[in-house]
Amino acid sequence: MIRMSQESLIASTWRAKPRGFVALMQLYESNYLRLRHLCGGDPARLGDECLSVVADGCDLRLQVLERSAYTLTLQLTHLFDHERYPDVRLRVYCDARLVQAQQCAQEPPAGRDAPAQAIAADRELRQRWARNIMLNKWLEYCLDLGHRFG
Repeated sequence: MIRMSQESLIASTWRAKPRGFVALMQLYESNYLRLRHLCGGDPARLGDECLSVVADGCDLRLQVLERSAYTLTLQLTHLFDHERYPDVRLRVYCDARLVQAQQCAQEPPAGRDAPAQAIAADRELRQRWARNIMLNKWLEYCLDLGHRFG
């Protein structure tokens, strides 16, 4: 098992050039390591809803939307006075130890006017990269603030 302090030893080619499938899977693995650290262990063992409160920061809420044998669907958000932002739906692949940001509530819907399937696939890949890089940095930020569940 790789601990958070050892994560810097993992090759992180996705930071340099986010393009390929293998690099995207490395990003998902890094997301899993950060989420695991935030959860204090296996995310599958969390209750249905968790709240982390830190001094000088917004509350962080994690809600389990769906559980299955090998996956979890979670909603992670900062709670402001009257808003939730970012509000991100995550898919946790427990057996593969990967976390994918599936949807951000504030992102524009994917366009359906692509003239070719290749253009649509490229757009989807770019959106996955953007969502998951944002998630990776946000999880790191939450950890730096001292947020923890469990």
